[in-house]
Amino acid sequence: MGDDTVRAERTADEEAAGRRREQHGWYVYDWACSVYSTSVLTVFLGPYLTEIAKAAADADGYVHPLGVPVSAGSFFAYTVSVSVLVSIFVMPLAGAAADRSGRKKPLLAAAAYLGAGATAGMFFLDGDRYLLGGFLLIVANASLAVSMVLYNSYLPQIATPQERDAVSSRGWAFGYAAGALVLVANLVLFLAHDTFGVSEATAVRICLASAGVWWGAFTLVPLRRLRDRKAPPSETAGRGWRQLASTVRDMRQHPHTLAFLLAYLVYNDGVQTVISQASVYGSEELGLGQSTLIVAVLLVQLLAVAGALGMGRLARTYGAKRTILGSLVAWTVTIGAGYFLPSGAPVWFFVLASGIGLVLGGTQALSRSLFSHLVPAGKEAEYFSAYEISDRGMAWLGPLLFGLTYQLTGSYRDAIISLVAFFVIGFVLLARVPVRRAVRDAGNPVPDRI
Repeated sequence: MGDDTVRAERTADEEAAGRRREQHGWYVYDWACSVYSTSVLTVFLGPYLTEIAKAAADADGYVHPLGVPVSAGSFFAYTVSVSVLVSIFVMPLAGAAADRSGRKKPLLAAAAYLGAGATAGMFFLDGDRYLLGGFLLIVANASLAVSMVLYNSYLPQIATPQERDAVSSRGWAFGYAAGALVLVANLVLFLAHDTFGVSEATAVRICLASAGVWWGAFTLVPLRRLRDRKAPPSETAGRGWRQLASTVRDMRQHPHTLAFLLAYLVYNDGVQTVISQASVYGSEELGLGQSTLIVAVLLVQLLAVAGALGMGRLARTYGAKRTILGSLVAWTVTIGAGYFLPSGAPVWFFVLASGIGLVLGGTQALSRSLFSHLVPAGKEAEYFSAYEISDRGMAWLGPLLFGLTYQLTGSYRDAIISLVAFFVIGFVLLARVPVRRAVRDAGNPVPDRI
Protein backbone atom coordinates (compact mmCIF):
# COMPACT_ATOMS: atom_id res chain seq x y z
CA MET A 1 0.00 0.00 0.00
CA GLY A 2 2.88 2.31 0.77
CA ASP A 3 4.39 1.69 -2.67
CA ASP A 4 1.04 2.44 -4.29
CA THR A 5 0.85 5.72 -2.40
CA VAL A 6 4.36 6.68 -3.47
CA ARG A 7 3.60 5.83 -7.09
CA ALA A 8 0.37 7.81 -6.95
CA GLU A 9 2.17 10.83 -5.51
CA ARG A 10 4.89 10.55 -8.14
CA THR A 11 2.28 10.35 -10.89
CA ALA A 12 0.48 13.40 -9.48
CA ASP A 13 3.76 15.32 -9.35
CA GLU A 14 4.57 14.37 -12.95
CA GLU A 15 1.10 15.43 -14.10
CA ALA A 16 1.45 18.76 -12.29
CA ALA A 17 4.87 19.32 -13.87
CA GLY A 18 3.45 18.50 -17.29
CA ARG A 19 0.59 20.96 -16.75
CA ARG A 20 3.03 23.70 -15.74
CA ARG A 21 5.13 23.11 -18.87
CA GLU A 22 2.06 23.42 -21.07
CA GLN A 23 0.84 26.45 -19.14
CA HIS A 24 4.16 28.23 -19.69
CA GLY A 25 3.96 27.50 -23.41
CA TRP A 26 0.32 28.58 -23.45
CA TYR A 27 1.18 31.96 -21.93
CA VAL A 28 3.63 32.63 -24.76
CA TYR A 29 0.91 32.60 -27.41
CA ASP A 30 -0.68 35.57 -25.66
CA TRP A 31 2.82 37.11 -25.69
CA ALA A 32 3.03 36.43 -29.44
CA CYS A 33 -0.35 37.55 -30.79
CA SER A 34 -1.25 40.39 -28.41
CA VAL A 35 1.31 42.63 -30.12
CA TYR A 36 -0.96 42.58 -33.19
CA SER A 37 -3.93 43.71 -31.11
CA THR A 38 -1.88 46.44 -29.46
CA SER A 39 0.45 47.88 -32.08
CA VAL A 40 -1.66 47.24 -35.16
CA LEU A 41 -5.32 47.29 -34.20
CA THR A 42 -5.22 49.70 -31.27
CA VAL A 43 -2.44 52.17 -32.15
CA PHE A 44 -1.23 52.44 -35.71
CA LEU A 45 -3.63 50.98 -38.25
CA GLY A 46 -6.75 52.97 -37.38
CA PRO A 47 -5.31 56.48 -37.85
CA TYR A 48 -2.97 55.36 -40.67
CA LEU A 49 -5.65 53.57 -42.69
CA THR A 50 -8.02 56.49 -42.12
CA GLU A 51 -5.45 58.88 -43.60
CA ILE A 52 -4.90 56.57 -46.58
CA ALA A 53 -8.65 56.36 -47.13
CA LYS A 54 -8.88 60.17 -46.99
CA ALA A 55 -6.11 60.40 -49.60
CA ALA A 56 -8.17 58.17 -51.88
CA ALA A 57 -11.49 59.92 -51.17
CA ASP A 58 -13.49 61.97 -53.64
CA ALA A 59 -14.32 65.65 -53.21
CA ASP A 60 -17.14 64.78 -50.80
CA GLY A 61 -14.84 62.73 -48.55
CA TYR A 62 -16.10 59.31 -49.68
CA VAL A 63 -14.31 56.21 -50.89
CA HIS A 64 -16.15 53.57 -52.91
CA PRO A 65 -15.09 49.99 -52.05
CA LEU A 66 -17.04 47.64 -54.34
CA GLY A 67 -19.02 50.66 -55.49
CA VAL A 68 -20.44 51.41 -52.03
CA PRO A 69 -20.05 55.03 -50.86
CA VAL A 70 -18.31 55.06 -47.47
CA SER A 71 -17.12 58.05 -45.48
CA ALA A 72 -13.32 57.88 -45.35
CA GLY A 73 -13.49 58.56 -41.61
CA SER A 74 -15.68 55.47 -41.12
CA PHE A 75 -13.76 53.09 -43.40
CA PHE A 76 -11.60 51.58 -40.65
CA ALA A 77 -14.57 50.94 -38.32
CA TYR A 78 -16.58 49.34 -41.13
CA THR A 79 -13.62 47.15 -42.12
CA VAL A 80 -13.31 45.89 -38.55
CA SER A 81 -17.01 44.95 -38.69
CA VAL A 82 -16.51 43.08 -41.97
CA SER A 83 -13.49 41.23 -40.57
CA VAL A 84 -15.59 40.07 -37.64
CA LEU A 85 -18.38 38.85 -39.91
CA VAL A 86 -15.81 36.85 -41.90
CA SER A 87 -14.60 35.37 -38.61
CA ILE A 88 -18.10 34.08 -37.88
CA PHE A 89 -17.91 31.86 -40.95
CA VAL A 90 -14.46 30.40 -40.32
CA MET A 91 -14.37 29.94 -36.54
CA PRO A 92 -16.98 27.16 -36.37
CA LEU A 93 -15.01 25.24 -39.00
CA ALA A 94 -11.87 25.45 -36.89
CA GLY A 95 -13.59 24.48 -33.65
CA ALA A 96 -15.32 21.48 -35.22
CA ALA A 97 -12.14 20.30 -36.96
CA ALA A 98 -10.15 20.57 -33.73
CA ASP A 99 -12.64 18.59 -31.66
CA ARG A 100 -13.16 15.90 -34.28
CA SER A 101 -9.51 15.38 -35.18
CA GLY A 102 -7.86 16.21 -31.86
CA ARG A 103 -5.17 18.05 -33.87
CA LYS A 104 -5.36 21.57 -32.55
CA LYS A 105 -1.71 22.43 -33.02
CA PRO A 106 -1.58 22.21 -36.85
CA LEU A 107 -4.73 24.32 -37.06
CA LEU A 108 -3.32 26.81 -34.55
CA ALA A 109 -0.11 27.04 -36.57
CA ALA A 110 -1.98 27.61 -39.85
CA ALA A 111 -4.15 30.38 -38.41
CA ALA A 112 -1.27 32.06 -36.58
CA TYR A 113 1.05 32.15 -39.57
CA LEU A 114 -1.66 33.31 -41.98
CA GLY A 115 -2.40 36.20 -39.61
CA ALA A 116 1.27 36.94 -39.04
CA GLY A 117 1.90 36.96 -42.79
CA ALA A 118 -0.98 39.36 -43.46
CA THR A 119 0.29 41.65 -40.71
CA ALA A 120 3.84 41.61 -42.06
CA GLY A 121 2.37 42.45 -45.47
CA MET A 122 1.12 45.76 -44.07
CA PHE A 123 4.61 47.08 -44.76
CA PHE A 124 3.41 47.58 -48.34
CA LEU A 125 0.46 49.73 -47.26
CA ASP A 126 1.18 53.23 -48.56
CA GLY A 127 -0.14 55.93 -50.89
CA ASP A 128 -3.87 55.45 -51.44
CA ARG A 129 -3.94 51.66 -51.05
CA TYR A 130 -6.85 51.67 -48.65
CA LEU A 131 -8.33 48.52 -50.24
CA LEU A 132 -5.10 46.60 -49.62
CA GLY A 133 -5.16 47.79 -46.03
CA GLY A 134 -8.76 46.69 -45.63
CA PHE A 135 -8.03 43.26 -47.13
CA LEU A 136 -4.99 42.63 -44.91
CA LEU A 137 -6.94 43.77 -41.84
CA ILE A 138 -9.76 41.32 -42.64
CA VAL A 139 -7.33 38.41 -43.12
CA ALA A 140 -5.31 39.20 -39.98
CA ASN A 141 -8.37 39.72 -37.76
CA ALA A 142 -10.10 36.55 -38.97
CA SER A 143 -6.89 34.53 -38.52
CA LEU A 144 -6.43 35.87 -35.00
CA ALA A 145 -10.01 34.93 -34.14
CA VAL A 146 -9.54 31.37 -35.38
CA SER A 147 -6.25 30.97 -33.51
CA MET A 148 -7.88 32.20 -30.32
CA VAL A 149 -10.65 29.58 -30.60
CA LEU A 150 -7.97 26.91 -30.54
CA TYR A 151 -5.78 28.66 -27.95
CA ASN A 152 -8.61 29.22 -25.47
CA SER A 153 -9.86 25.65 -25.82
CA TYR A 154 -6.61 24.43 -24.24
CA LEU A 155 -7.39 26.16 -20.93
CA PRO A 156 -9.68 23.47 -19.44
CA GLN A 157 -7.14 20.82 -20.43
CA ILE A 158 -4.01 22.42 -18.98
CA ALA A 159 -5.40 23.88 -15.75
CA THR A 160 -7.46 22.44 -12.92
CA PRO A 161 -10.67 24.29 -11.93
CA GLN A 162 -8.84 25.91 -9.01
CA GLU A 163 -6.00 27.09 -11.29
CA ARG A 164 -8.00 28.59 -14.15
CA ASP A 165 -8.58 32.14 -12.90
CA ALA A 166 -4.87 32.50 -12.15
CA VAL A 167 -3.69 30.81 -15.37
CA SER A 168 -6.05 32.83 -17.55
CA SER A 169 -5.02 36.07 -15.81
CA ARG A 170 -1.33 35.27 -16.29
CA GLY A 171 -1.94 34.66 -19.98
CA TRP A 172 -3.50 38.10 -20.39
CA ALA A 173 -0.70 39.62 -18.30
CA PHE A 174 1.91 38.07 -20.63
CA GLY A 175 0.07 39.54 -23.60
CA TYR A 176 -0.09 43.02 -22.17
CA ALA A 177 3.55 42.87 -21.10
CA ALA A 178 4.56 41.99 -24.68
CA GLY A 179 2.38 44.79 -26.01
CA ALA A 180 4.06 47.27 -23.70
CA LEU A 181 7.57 46.10 -24.61
CA VAL A 182 6.98 46.35 -28.35
CA LEU A 183 5.23 49.71 -27.98
CA VAL A 184 8.36 51.12 -26.33
CA ALA A 185 10.36 50.05 -29.38
CA ASN A 186 7.65 51.49 -31.65
CA LEU A 187 7.77 54.80 -29.78
CA VAL A 188 11.55 55.03 -30.12
CA LEU A 189 11.39 54.33 -33.86
CA PHE A 190 8.47 56.70 -34.46
CA LEU A 191 9.93 59.64 -32.52
CA ALA A 192 13.45 59.18 -33.89
CA HIS A 193 12.56 58.14 -37.44
CA ASP A 194 14.82 60.84 -38.90
CA THR A 195 17.73 59.45 -36.92
CA PHE A 196 17.06 56.02 -38.40
CA GLY A 197 16.86 57.55 -41.88
CA VAL A 198 13.19 56.74 -42.58
CA SER A 199 10.09 58.86 -43.05
CA GLU A 200 7.26 58.96 -40.52
CA ALA A 201 5.03 56.87 -42.80
CA THR A 202 7.78 54.30 -43.28
CA ALA A 203 8.28 54.12 -39.52
CA VAL A 204 4.58 53.35 -39.11
CA ARG A 205 4.77 50.63 -41.78
CA ILE A 206 7.79 49.08 -40.04
CA CYS A 207 5.87 49.08 -36.75
CA LEU A 208 2.92 47.35 -38.43
CA ALA A 209 5.06 44.71 -40.13
CA SER A 210 7.19 44.03 -37.06
CA ALA A 211 4.07 42.94 -35.17
CA GLY A 212 3.61 40.19 -37.76
CA VAL A 213 7.22 39.07 -37.42
CA TRP A 214 6.90 39.01 -33.61
CA TRP A 215 3.64 37.03 -33.82
CA GLY A 216 5.16 34.41 -36.09
CA ALA A 217 8.44 34.05 -34.18
CA PHE A 218 7.01 33.52 -30.69
CA THR A 219 4.26 31.18 -31.91
CA LEU A 220 7.01 28.55 -32.17
CA VAL A 221 7.09 28.23 -28.36
CA PRO A 222 3.47 27.13 -27.75
CA LEU A 223 3.67 24.88 -30.80
CA ARG A 224 6.53 23.05 -29.09
CA ARG A 225 5.04 22.88 -25.60
CA LEU A 226 1.33 22.31 -26.05
CA ARG A 227 0.25 18.78 -26.86
CA ASP A 228 -2.74 17.43 -28.72
CA ARG A 229 -5.20 15.16 -26.96
CA LYS A 230 -6.67 12.16 -28.72
CA ALA A 231 -10.10 13.02 -30.04
CA PRO A 232 -13.05 10.94 -28.82
CA PRO A 233 -14.21 8.35 -31.36
CA SER A 234 -16.76 9.67 -33.82
CA GLU A 235 -18.47 8.20 -36.82
CA THR A 236 -18.51 11.44 -38.79
CA ALA A 237 -16.11 14.31 -39.18
CA GLY A 238 -18.87 16.89 -38.96
CA ARG A 239 -18.86 20.14 -40.85
CA GLY A 240 -18.29 23.39 -39.06
CA TRP A 241 -21.73 24.90 -39.33
CA ARG A 242 -23.44 21.60 -38.59
CA GLN A 243 -21.18 21.30 -35.56
CA LEU A 244 -22.00 24.86 -34.49
CA ALA A 245 -25.72 24.13 -34.80
CA SER A 246 -25.17 21.01 -32.72
CA THR A 247 -23.25 23.05 -30.14
CA VAL A 248 -26.06 25.59 -29.89
CA ARG A 249 -28.60 22.78 -29.48
CA ASP A 250 -26.39 21.27 -26.79
CA MET A 251 -26.15 24.63 -25.07
CA ARG A 252 -29.93 24.73 -24.86
CA GLN A 253 -29.51 21.90 -22.36
CA HIS A 254 -27.23 24.28 -20.44
CA PRO A 255 -29.30 27.50 -20.53
CA HIS A 256 -27.19 29.25 -17.93
CA THR A 257 -24.06 28.75 -20.06
CA LEU A 258 -25.98 30.22 -22.97
CA ALA A 259 -27.12 33.14 -20.80
CA PHE A 260 -23.52 33.89 -19.83
CA LEU A 261 -22.51 33.88 -23.50
CA LEU A 262 -25.28 36.36 -24.30
CA ALA A 263 -24.12 38.71 -21.56
CA TYR A 264 -20.50 38.34 -22.67
CA LEU A 265 -21.47 38.96 -26.29
CA VAL A 266 -22.95 42.32 -25.32
CA TYR A 267 -20.36 43.77 -22.96
CA ASN A 268 -17.38 42.39 -24.87
CA ASP A 269 -18.65 44.10 -28.03
CA GLY A 270 -18.16 47.36 -26.15
CA VAL A 271 -14.68 46.32 -24.96
CA GLN A 272 -13.50 45.33 -28.45
CA THR A 273 -14.85 48.52 -30.00
CA VAL A 274 -13.07 50.69 -27.45
CA ILE A 275 -9.83 48.81 -28.17
CA SER A 276 -10.08 49.25 -31.92
CA GLN A 277 -11.50 52.79 -32.09
CA ALA A 278 -9.77 54.62 -29.21
CA SER A 279 -6.83 55.76 -31.33
CA VAL A 280 -9.15 57.06 -34.05
CA TYR A 281 -11.10 58.99 -31.40
CA GLY A 282 -7.88 60.43 -29.99
CA SER A 283 -6.40 61.46 -33.33
CA GLU A 284 -9.50 62.62 -35.21
CA GLU A 285 -11.68 64.11 -32.43
CA LEU A 286 -9.17 65.19 -29.80
CA GLY A 287 -6.42 66.21 -32.22
CA LEU A 288 -3.72 64.19 -30.47
CA GLY A 289 -0.49 63.20 -32.21
CA GLN A 290 0.68 59.67 -32.87
CA SER A 291 3.34 59.83 -30.16
CA THR A 292 0.67 60.78 -27.58
CA LEU A 293 -1.47 57.85 -28.68
CA ILE A 294 1.48 55.46 -28.38
CA VAL A 295 2.24 56.66 -24.85
CA ALA A 296 -1.44 56.35 -23.89
CA VAL A 297 -1.69 52.78 -25.18
CA LEU A 298 1.63 51.95 -23.53
CA LEU A 299 0.09 53.17 -20.28
CA VAL A 300 -2.90 50.91 -20.92
CA GLN A 301 -0.59 47.93 -21.45
CA LEU A 302 1.38 48.49 -18.27
CA LEU A 303 -1.71 49.01 -16.12
CA ALA A 304 -3.51 46.10 -17.81
CA VAL A 305 -0.81 43.73 -16.54
CA ALA A 306 -1.37 44.91 -12.99
CA GLY A 307 -5.13 45.02 -13.55
CA ALA A 308 -5.31 41.44 -14.85
CA LEU A 309 -3.27 40.09 -11.93
CA GLY A 310 -5.03 42.32 -9.38
CA MET A 311 -8.51 41.38 -10.56
CA GLY A 312 -7.43 37.73 -10.50
CA ARG A 313 -6.68 38.17 -6.80
CA LEU A 314 -9.99 39.95 -6.24
CA ALA A 315 -11.75 37.02 -7.88
CA ARG A 316 -10.23 34.66 -5.32
CA THR A 317 -11.87 36.72 -2.59
CA TYR A 318 -15.12 37.89 -4.15
CA GLY A 319 -15.58 35.46 -7.05
CA ALA A 320 -15.14 36.01 -10.78
CA LYS A 321 -18.74 37.07 -11.42
CA ARG A 322 -18.77 39.88 -8.85
CA THR A 323 -15.37 41.08 -9.97
CA ILE A 324 -16.48 41.23 -13.61
CA LEU A 325 -19.64 43.11 -12.62
CA GLY A 326 -17.50 45.65 -10.79
CA SER A 327 -15.33 46.08 -13.87
CA LEU A 328 -18.40 46.79 -16.03
CA VAL A 329 -19.37 49.62 -13.69
CA ALA A 330 -15.85 51.02 -14.10
CA TRP A 331 -16.11 50.69 -17.90
CA THR A 332 -19.39 52.62 -17.91
CA VAL A 333 -17.97 55.47 -15.86
CA THR A 334 -14.72 55.62 -17.86
CA ILE A 335 -16.30 55.67 -21.32
CA GLY A 336 -18.94 58.14 -20.18
CA ALA A 337 -16.15 60.43 -19.00
CA GLY A 338 -14.42 60.03 -22.37
CA TYR A 339 -17.24 62.00 -24.01
CA PHE A 340 -16.24 65.11 -22.07
CA LEU A 341 -12.49 65.01 -22.72
CA PRO A 342 -11.21 68.39 -23.97
CA SER A 343 -9.46 68.49 -27.34
CA GLY A 344 -5.68 68.85 -27.39
CA ALA A 345 -5.29 67.83 -23.73
CA PRO A 346 -3.02 64.74 -23.52
CA VAL A 347 -3.11 64.60 -19.71
CA TRP A 348 -6.84 63.88 -19.59
CA PHE A 349 -6.49 61.30 -22.35
CA PHE A 350 -3.82 59.61 -20.23
CA VAL A 351 -6.24 59.58 -17.28
CA LEU A 352 -8.84 57.91 -19.47
CA ALA A 353 -6.24 55.39 -20.68
CA SER A 354 -5.37 54.59 -17.06
CA GLY A 355 -8.98 53.83 -16.24
CA ILE A 356 -9.27 51.54 -19.26
CA GLY A 357 -6.01 49.77 -18.47
CA LEU A 358 -6.98 48.92 -14.91
CA VAL A 359 -10.11 47.02 -15.98
CA LEU A 360 -9.27 45.81 -19.48
CA GLY A 361 -7.12 42.76 -18.75
CA GLY A 362 -9.13 41.59 -15.77
CA THR A 363 -12.46 41.77 -17.59
CA GLN A 364 -11.16 39.62 -20.43
CA ALA A 365 -9.17 37.16 -18.32
CA LEU A 366 -11.90 36.48 -15.78
CA SER A 367 -14.57 36.14 -18.47
CA ARG A 368 -12.48 33.46 -20.16
CA SER A 369 -11.78 31.55 -16.96
CA LEU A 370 -15.41 31.81 -15.79
CA PHE A 371 -16.63 30.38 -19.08
CA SER A 372 -14.16 27.48 -18.82
CA HIS A 373 -16.10 26.28 -15.76
CA LEU A 374 -19.32 26.21 -17.79
CA VAL A 375 -18.01 23.92 -20.57
CA PRO A 376 -18.92 20.19 -20.47
CA ALA A 377 -15.85 17.95 -20.57
CA GLY A 378 -14.81 16.84 -24.07
CA LYS A 379 -16.48 19.77 -25.81
CA GLU A 380 -13.87 22.43 -25.14
CA ALA A 381 -13.01 23.47 -28.71
CA GLU A 382 -16.60 23.61 -29.98
CA TYR A 383 -17.80 25.55 -26.92
CA PHE A 384 -14.84 27.90 -27.14
CA SER A 385 -15.65 28.35 -30.81
CA ALA A 386 -19.02 29.71 -29.71
CA TYR A 387 -17.23 31.75 -27.03
CA GLU A 388 -14.83 33.18 -29.58
CA ILE A 389 -17.76 34.13 -31.80
CA SER A 390 -19.01 36.09 -28.80
CA ASP A 391 -15.49 37.42 -28.15
CA ARG A 392 -14.41 38.46 -31.63
CA GLY A 393 -16.94 36.97 -34.02
CA MET A 394 -19.90 39.00 -32.79
CA ALA A 395 -17.94 42.16 -31.99
CA TRP A 396 -19.16 43.77 -35.21
CA LEU A 397 -22.13 45.72 -33.89
CA GLY A 398 -19.99 48.12 -31.84
CA PRO A 399 -17.71 49.20 -34.70
CA LEU A 400 -20.74 49.37 -37.02
CA LEU A 401 -22.60 51.58 -34.54
CA PHE A 402 -19.46 53.69 -34.04
CA GLY A 403 -19.00 54.13 -37.81
CA LEU A 404 -22.68 54.83 -38.49
CA THR A 405 -22.89 57.35 -35.66
CA TYR A 406 -19.91 59.23 -37.03
CA GLN A 407 -21.21 59.07 -40.60
CA LEU A 408 -24.62 60.44 -39.51
CA THR A 409 -23.47 63.05 -36.98
CA GLY A 410 -19.89 63.85 -37.99
CA SER A 411 -18.94 63.60 -34.30
CA TYR A 412 -16.66 61.00 -32.79
CA ARG A 413 -17.89 62.11 -29.35
CA ASP A 414 -21.38 60.91 -30.19
CA ALA A 415 -19.83 57.70 -31.52
CA ILE A 416 -17.89 57.01 -28.31
CA ILE A 417 -20.78 57.70 -25.93
CA SER A 418 -22.98 55.25 -27.82
CA LEU A 419 -20.76 52.43 -26.52
CA VAL A 420 -21.92 52.92 -22.91
CA ALA A 421 -25.08 50.95 -23.74
CA PHE A 422 -23.06 47.75 -24.25
CA PHE A 423 -21.66 47.85 -20.71
CA VAL A 424 -24.96 48.72 -19.05
CA ILE A 425 -26.93 46.00 -20.85
CA GLY A 426 -24.11 43.49 -20.35
CA PHE A 427 -24.10 44.20 -16.59
CA VAL A 428 -27.83 43.54 -16.32
CA LEU A 429 -27.61 40.28 -18.29
CA LEU A 430 -24.59 38.95 -16.36
CA ALA A 431 -26.12 39.81 -12.98
CA ARG A 432 -29.01 37.46 -13.80
CA VAL A 433 -26.79 34.41 -14.47
CA PRO A 434 -26.63 31.88 -11.55
CA VAL A 435 -23.04 30.80 -12.18
CA ARG A 436 -22.75 28.18 -9.43
CA ARG A 437 -25.78 26.37 -10.78
CA ALA A 438 -24.36 26.74 -14.31
CA VAL A 439 -21.12 25.02 -13.26
CA ARG A 440 -23.03 22.13 -11.66
CA ASP A 441 -25.29 21.77 -14.70
CA ALA A 442 -22.20 21.45 -16.92
CA GLY A 443 -21.06 18.52 -14.77
CA ASN A 444 -18.00 20.31 -13.38
CA PRO A 445 -16.82 20.72 -9.78
CA VAL A 446 -17.83 24.06 -8.28
CA PRO A 447 -14.89 26.12 -6.96
CA ASP A 448 -15.15 27.67 -3.52
CA ARG A 449 -15.31 31.12 -5.14
CA ILE A 450 -17.01 31.63 -8.50
